[in-house]
Amino acid sequence: MENRDNAISVAGLTKRFGSFTAVDHITFDVGRGEIFGFLGANGAGKTTAMRMLCGLSVPTSGTGRVAGYDIISQPEEVKRHIGYMSQKFSLYGELTVKENLRLFSSIYGMSAARFREVSQRLVKDLEMTGMENTLVKDIPVGWKQKLAFVSATMHSPEVVFLDEPTGGVDPVTRRKFWELIYKASSEGMTVFVTTHYLDEAEYCNRVSIMVDGKISALDSPSALKEKYHASTMDEVFRTVAKDAVRTE
Repeated sequence: MENRDNAISVAGLTKRFGSFTAVDHITFDVGRGEIFGFLGANGAGKTTAMRMLCGLSVPTSGTGRVAGYDIISQPEEVKRHIGYMSQKFSLYGELTVKENLRLFSSIYGMSAARFREVSQRLVKDLEMTGMENTLVKDIPVGWKQKLAFVSATMHSPEVVFLDEPTGGVDPVTRRKFWELIYKASSEGMTVFVTTHYLDEAEYCNRVSIMVDGKISALDSPSALKEKYHASTMDEVFRTVAKDAVRTE
C-alpha cells in the first residue's frame, strides 16, 4: 500500500541500455515537503534516474510513484504534477520575462485567467517589477535563475526536480537561490535536487549518493558525517565514491 506521506516512492528501479545497467535496483522514499539531495559523480546514473522519475524514460524493471502517480502507467499525470528546472535554466532568451512566464504557464496547463491572477505576484516576488518586457538574454544570471525556478513552480507542483540548478553562478546567488528552495519546501513542495556543490548537500534534509548506478549511502547530512567520521559532506562523498568505476 502506498504511503501517502511520501511524494516519491521507488523500489528496485532499474534501467538498462543493452548490456549496460545505468541504474541498478535503487530503492528510496522522499517525504512530502522534504528537500532531498541526489548526489553522484558523472556517469553514476543520476540523470537517467531523474528522467524515469519525471516520466520521460520507461524503467527496465522496478516500480516508482511520484506525486501519487505511477511512473510507468501514468507518465503524463506525473508530468502534470511536477516541475522541472535544468542547469541551463530552460529559459528562452529571445522572449521577455513575461513571455517566458506565459509560455511555461501554458506548458503546465494553467488557464489564461489563472496566469493573469498570479503573474503580477510572481514578478513582484522576483523583485523584477518594471522588467516584465525585458528580454531574458539581457537580464543578470541571478535573476535568470530565480525566473527559471518560478517558471518551474508557478503551477504549484507537488514535486519539483532541480537538475544542478546552481551550476556556474556565484556563491551569493547560490545562497539566495537556496532561500527560494527553503520557501517552497516550507509551503509543502517536495524538492528533489542534484548538485555538484557538496556544501549544498548540507542544506538538504536527506542525501543519497549514487555510485556506479547504485545508491551507496542515504541519510541526513549529519548522520552521514557521523557514520563516515567526516567533518564535511565533501569528505563523505569522497569516501563513498572512492571505488567508483564510472567517471564520465
